[in-house]
Amino acid sequence: MRGGDYDAIVVGAGHNGLVTACYLARAGLRVLVLERRYLVGGACVTEETFPGFQVSTAAYVNSLFREEIVRDLRLSGYGFEVLARQPSSFTPFLDGRSLLLGSDAELNRREISKFSARDAERFPSYEAMLDRVAAFVEPTITATPPNVLRPGVRDLWSLLTLGRSFRRLGSAASDAVEILTGSARTLLDRWFESDQLKATLATDAIIGAMASPSMPGTGYVLLHHVMGETGGKRGVWGYVRGGMGGLTRALAGAAGDLGVDIRCDAEVSRILVRAGCVTGVALVSGDEYRAPIVASNADARVTFRRLLDAGELPADFVAAVDRINYESASLKINVALAELPSFRACPGVEPGPQHRGTIHICPDLDYIERAYDDAKYGRPSERPVLECTIPSVVDPTVAPPGRHLMSIFVQYAPYALRESSWDDIGGRFADRCFDLLEEYAPNFRRAVLARQVLTPLDLERTFNLTGGNIFQGAMTPGQLFSFRPVPGYAGYRTPLKGLYLCGAAAHPGGGVMGAPGWNAAREILRTR
Repeated sequence: MRGGDYDAIVVGAGHNGLVTACYLARAGLRVLVLERRYLVGGACVTEETFPGFQVSTAAYVNSLFREEIVRDLRLSGYGFEVLARQPSSFTPFLDGRSLLLGSDAELNRREISKFSARDAERFPSYEAMLDRVAAFVEPTITATPPNVLRPGVRDLWSLLTLGRSFRRLGSAASDAVEILTGSARTLLDRWFESDQLKATLATDAIIGAMASPSMPGTGYVLLHHVMGETGGKRGVWGYVRGGMGGLTRALAGAAGDLGVDIRCDAEVSRILVRAGCVTGVALVSGDEYRAPIVASNADARVTFRRLLDAGELPADFVAAVDRINYESASLKINVALAELPSFRACPGVEPGPQHRGTIHICPDLDYIERAYDDAKYGRPSERPVLECTIPSVVDPTVAPPGRHLMSIFVQYAPYALRESSWDDIGGRFADRCFDLLEEYAPNFRRAVLARQVLTPLDLERTFNLTGGNIFQGAMTPGQLFSFRPVPGYAGYRTPLKGLYLCGAAAHPGGGVMGAPGWNAAREILRTR
């Protein structure tokens, strides 16, 4: 039985797990990373799904990954590069009009004015309001949340510091409360009158969530997606050169140079425990590795209910883990194209501004609400919300010459179906999405060379995401900050000595951020 001794073992080579491994190794620890799949990256990978196409299989754009980590680990030296998109957003409408948005204030004014002069005038103030609230929230992203059930001196000081920061918001405090607890629809209706603008902005509030824009908590999801930056500009999303795996390959390169041992095709079957302390892990193969520290990049359900025996954990903790909401309604389609889509609202198959950013297929807020109504009754949306990106327009390395690559992120595709199985209807639902896109771009279907459909079940099976939830747990107010993953254990530690969470199941949650892994490494080193 092969094995070995290490100072720390990281379960899962997703981006957060690799970040944790790098920082632990920088501090002098001997670290082993174990990955169940054949390549590093978790859900942040590039794979040659179609011959000659470099597909970002799951995660597909970057903005939230922490610049501090990029600098600390010198990731640009390992090939990591983000390509900004300008404009960043294109929404076509069936009446022949369209809306482009980006970081160019004059472009935004001109485009929004096509629908509402009042909204064009108010949009800069809306962006400034989001910036003020983001500036308040952002320091919490890289902080360890206080323990609100059993607060110590450090926890009380954190709460006091947070309260002082909130007080400094002044008149913006009410905006912060509305965003952090309220619905995106209420917020957008208060600011704007144009259905076209509100629908475009609302997509950030529902991506990855089993929620409609009118539900409380979607305001924070909207903010979460505009807090990142590309090239120093907040809220701007970009493509990673070579696909999203360019990030995790860079992290693996940095980890290797720091002495981290990374092993793929090495699925962990259980975390080993003796007398309330972790002692290592056992693999499906039968191999065992020993370490006094184990950091799990898997979600809480996988970590505590599959890799551990419930009897090794306090009963109230297990009950809290069982209450975590993993509701999800996301489906991903990757498509190889012979030519670019030619939109009725902006015709042409030559690369243009309509192809560079995210293409939104959702004409108004009521459309999104109706799409969610289907899902809440266990049905895939009859007319789903589509977010399409074509990275090959900005990064030609991901597709053969003359060809293009599209990602379609779909809402709503509920994990739990009432009358069917995703294994039976996944292809038919993808056809429905293609039919919808064809209404806006009549050449779309004839341009399709190949496709890959990842249903919620596929996301769960392939990437070990409970319920297909891309955030490792819903990003709702009751599952954020001091309540993530469960109250009393938001500090990356767990009831077992030496066992930590280092992935999106912990604060600050989902998205390709790196912050959970960075924060977890800091807490691990603090206890040594």
